[in-house]
Amino acid sequence: MPTFAASKTFMFLSYSPAVWLLLAAVLVQLYFALYYFRAFAMRQPDPETAAAAADLPVSVLVCARNEHANLERLLPLLLSQDYPAELLEIILIDDRSTDGSGALAAQFPGVRLVTVRSTPAGLAPKKYALTLGIKTARHERLLFTDADCIPATNQWVRYMQRGFANGAGLVLGYSAYAPEPGVLNKLVRFETLLTGAQYLSFAWRGRPYMGVGRNLGYTRAVFHSTKGFASHIRTLSGDDDLLVQDAVAIGARAAVVDQPGAHTLSEAAPTWGAWWRQKRRHLSAGKQYRLADRVRLGAFMGANLLYYFLVVGLLFFPANWVPLATVCLLRTVLLGAVYQQLNRRLEGQLPAAALPLLDAIYFVTYLALGISLFLNRSLRWK
Repeated sequence: MPTFAASKTFMFLSYSPAVWLLLAAVLVQLYFALYYFRAFAMRQPDPETAAAAADLPVSVLVCARNEHANLERLLPLLLSQDYPAELLEIILIDDRSTDGSGALAAQFPGVRLVTVRSTPAGLAPKKYALTLGIKTARHERLLFTDADCIPATNQWVRYMQRGFANGAGLVLGYSAYAPEPGVLNKLVRFETLLTGAQYLSFAWRGRPYMGVGRNLGYTRAVFHSTKGFASHIRTLSGDDDLLVQDAVAIGARAAVVDQPGAHTLSEAAPTWGAWWRQKRRHLSAGKQYRLADRVRLGAFMGANLLYYFLVVGLLFFPANWVPLATVCLLRTVLLGAVYQQLNRRLEGQLPAAALPLLDAIYFVTYLALGISLFLNRSLRWK
């Protein structure tokens, strides 16, 4: 007669293969959560060297099209940065605006204006405009943000430019969204938190693959070495992540700057439709990533999507409810704890209790976005 322990082992092994696949998916998620996300969230600040503490010349570039109201808010904040005025250059690139955005430069004597009258046929408008702005920049170190962003503090320039110390050609910052009521705002902030956790922690582990144009820096030498945006100048998106891809391919080193004082803040999309269009534009560049990056990101996203597929499927088989509940509880507790550590590290200001629900909503919408891009790839620059 088999022993009780042997009987329990036999029962466990008799569960559906889907249960084992579910467990494998969770283990993959926990690998990313512990090796990348938690390690990054818990890391100690890098010691400040003399090179990092020095204030060096830096150019800040803002590309805008019909952003008059946002520029009225942003430009004074850039001019009031706690940074030596003789070392700071602010460039506004007016990309064919019709609302008087370019005229604002005259109201702020410290702002240089680059005006784009037209875009050559077939070229991505923002990349063309940025190229013209970079050509006019006086300094080697370049920082970028968007017109609808603001620096979180008056130390933004100082923190970000210090990332260039010790030979870094890329500086990856974090750009958050301001908290507002509603499910959409929380979803946008969760998606931003998870995306930030990926590109910042991967870069910290020596595998940089993207940055965000709302808070990004690179040197003029890196831009010239990659031939600017030449490899993707006809692709609407990718002025940030595809530039990083090209820079890493030529050996540029990336620095991560994640102090709260180095963040930028934006207002989240006010409607589901606006957010949907924004995410479609961002995700469209992913197919041009290096194979290793696509495999790594695909493993993370695929494991999460597979997890939710299997959870829904196994609900229809009561014999598997015990292992299903066990695995789901394990994942919810461990990933929830890691996401909360990231939430604190990057000042996401998301309620901890909402993280599991936001996780489920996010991956469902991510799948829908992927299907949408496959069926309709038309995009446009605002």
